[in-house]
Amino acid sequence: MPLSCFRYAVAVALVSLFSTGIFAQSAEPSPDTALMQKVEDSWDSAVAKHDQFALENLLSSDFVGIGADGDVTTRNQQIAHLFVAGAEPLTLTQKVVDARMMGDVAVVNGTYVMHWKGEGDPVNEKGVFTHVFRKNTAGNWQCINSQRTVVATEEERKKAAVKTKSNAALPLHIPLVYNGAKSTQPPPPAGADKPQP
Repeated sequence: MPLSCFRYAVAVALVSLFSTGIFAQSAEPSPDTALMQKVEDSWDSAVAKHDQFALENLLSSDFVGIGADGDVTTRNQQIAHLFVAGAEPLTLTQKVVDARMMGDVAVVNGTYVMHWKGEGDPVNEKGVFTHVFRKNTAGNWQCINSQRTVVATEEERKKAAVKTKSNAALPLHIPLVYNGAKSTQPPPPAGADKPQP
């Protein structure tokens, strides 16, 4: 009987630990994530307001940005892009998913939505980003590296799947081994496949 009472007490203790949230994940972002979200929000605001000075403070002088289209840009090119008529970004919304701090360096991963004027219709680009920040001598975080990747929509994935669907009779074709039942190539001459002495 004492053993069953002990088991019951342990079970009650475990249930109370789980119900009080000791083992539960917090819904609040970590302090590092919250801090870097504020930095990303100021970046969003600088883009929306076409604020050259704010963007100069957010991007390091040695900044390298790799866009979703593969273009590599510098800080000055990023700032100049704010003023390209008809192609300037209208809004940028970046949401930090994770931030890792390593002293004066932070690696931030998240999602973004960028809206800009297209040649005809406005364009909404959705994707993921990785930003590397470094704290400068004044104690401000500046981005030294940025990479963006567009995430395809479900409709775009379906279109790509239709385009890449193979109509081959066999799932695998090894060149020069099997030419298929309706080959247009003449058969090799007799004795051509025999090893030479």
